[in-house]
Amino acid sequence: MYLTIKRIMDFVLALLGMVLFSPLFLLITILIKIDSAGPVLFKQKRIGIHKTCFYILKYRTMTINTPKDTPTHLLENPDKYLTKVGKVIRKMSLDELPQITQILTGKMSIIGPRPALWNQYDLIELRDKYSANDIRPGLTGWAQINGRDQLPIEAKARLDGEYVERMSFQFDFKIFISTIFHVLKRDGIVEGETGEMKQDKEHIAE
Repeated sequence: MYLTIKRIMDFVLALLGMVLFSPLFLLITILIKIDSAGPVLFKQKRIGIHKTCFYILKYRTMTINTPKDTPTHLLENPDKYLTKVGKVIRKMSLDELPQITQILTGKMSIIGPRPALWNQYDLIELRDKYSANDIRPGLTGWAQINGRDQLPIEAKARLDGEYVERMSFQFDFKIFISTIFHVLKRDGIVEGETGEMKQDKEHIAE
């Protein structure tokens, strides 16, 4: 029953977000086009509900020669690929805004496990164990406010499974509010190949 209510809330809130943030969408689009060559949006193959594939949308924050299908925090030197505008919008997590359209279309939810890359086979397999592949992936989730990039794969999958078990309006609201604080504090963000925390540098999003 809650899944139906959740989908309705997702649609209504995403539609409201599209209206409220439309001037910001336009501004970011213009800044990206002025700042560097390449498309405004970045598409990447991800795993959705029931392990169906879809292409997640983000504002492009990196140069067009960035290695594909590699999590940003695993790049040897991610800073060298970031554009000037990209550094700013990542720091504020604004690169994720285009996913509001994918919440509208039902590919994603506001709250849920972050969609895995198509080649993160270990994470996908572990999520099967916890039934976390059976719900829509989210813009933010329980794992994101409990460690994010610094979490080992097993811990991330376990937290995704815990979300499935505890999913409710109250739990979703808690995650939503906590996400706002974590974005402002930039908690749990890892950069570079070593996996070391660098809280004093630019936000490298998942």
